[in-house]
Amino acid sequence: MERHSLVQTFLVTVWLFAAAAARGAESPSYAERLGWGPEDKVVVFHIDDAGMSHASNLGTIKAIEDGVATSTSIMMPCSWVPEFRDYLKTHPDCDAGLHLTLTSEWDRYRWGPVAGAPAVPGLVDPDGYLWGDVMQVVTHATPQEVDTELRVQVEKAERMGIKATHLDSHMATLFFSRAYFERYIDLGIEKRIPVLVAGGHLHFLNQNSPVPLDGLREMAERAWSGGLPALDDIHASSYDWKTEDKTDRFIAVLEEMPPGLLEIVIHPTQVTEEFPVFSGSAVTRTGDLNAMTDPRLRRFIVERGVILTTWRELKQRRDQAESAK
Repeated sequence: MERHSLVQTFLVTVWLFAAAAARGAESPSYAERLGWGPEDKVVVFHIDDAGMSHASNLGTIKAIEDGVATSTSIMMPCSWVPEFRDYLKTHPDCDAGLHLTLTSEWDRYRWGPVAGAPAVPGLVDPDGYLWGDVMQVVTHATPQEVDTELRVQVEKAERMGIKATHLDSHMATLFFSRAYFERYIDLGIEKRIPVLVAGGHLHFLNQNSPVPLDGLREMAERAWSGGLPALDDIHASSYDWKTEDKTDRFIAVLEEMPPGLLEIVIHPTQVTEEFPVFSGSAVTRTGDLNAMTDPRLRRFIVERGVILTTWRELKQRRDQAESAK
C-alpha cells in the first residue's frame, strides 16, 4: 500500500473514532431511548380538536383513514364527543387521546368545565364558560381547580368507554404555569397514560415556541422517569399558515427536522356549513386536511424513510425499555 494511502486510512480511522466519541458524549435522543436508530426521523402527525365539532370529526377521520395522520385527541367538554366516541367503537385501533381543555375560545360556540362551575369557579368567566384565552386561565384558576377539571375530563372519557392513548393540552394552557404542568405530568404518571412533553433537541420549539421553554427538559425527564415516553421536539406552527396548500411546507419541515422523535400538530377539518359561523380558521384547517391526504406528502415520507408512529406505539416501546433494564 502506498504511503499516502496509509496516511489517508489512518486519518479516516481517527475521524471515525472521534465522531463515535462525540456521539457517545451526547445524550441519546428520546427516539433512540425508545429503540429507534440515531439517524431515524420519527414523526407523529397529530390531530387536535376531535369532538369539538362535526366538521372537526369529519376532518380527523378523513386525515387518518385517507391520509398520513397517525393520532388525534378529543376535547371532552365539547358537544360532538359522542359522535367521535361512536367512531372509536368501530375503529378501536385509532390512536385517540384526550385534548385536555381549559379554554373556550370561540365567541359564538362556548363550552364549560366538565366538573361544573361550582366545583372549579376559577376556571369560568362571568357567563359560566371556560375562559377565552390562556392567560385568563393562568390569572384566575388555582392548580387544584385545574387538577380537579383534568381528572374529571379523564373520568368522563373512561365512563364513555374511551381508552385514552395519551394526554395533551388544548391551546397549550398547561405549559404556561409550572404548577399546572406538574399536575399534568403527575396525572399521566398516576394513570399510566403518556403525556405530550418534549425535552430533546427542541429544534422547532427553539425557533418558534408558543410555550415557555424553561423547565421543559426537566418535565420531559420527569415523565420518562415515571415510566412514560417523551418527545425530542414539537412542531406547532402550521395553524398560522393561512393557506389551503400546505404540502410543500410540511415537506420542508420533514426535510429540516433533525433525527429524533417529533410531533407535528395539525387541525384538519372538513368544513361544514356552520363551521365558519363560529370560527375564522376554515382556510388553515382545510389546508391541513388537503396536505394530509396529498399523495405527494405520502410519497415523500416513503421515499425519505420517515417513520410514522402513534402514541400507542410510544407507550409500548417505553414499556419495553423499562422491562429491559
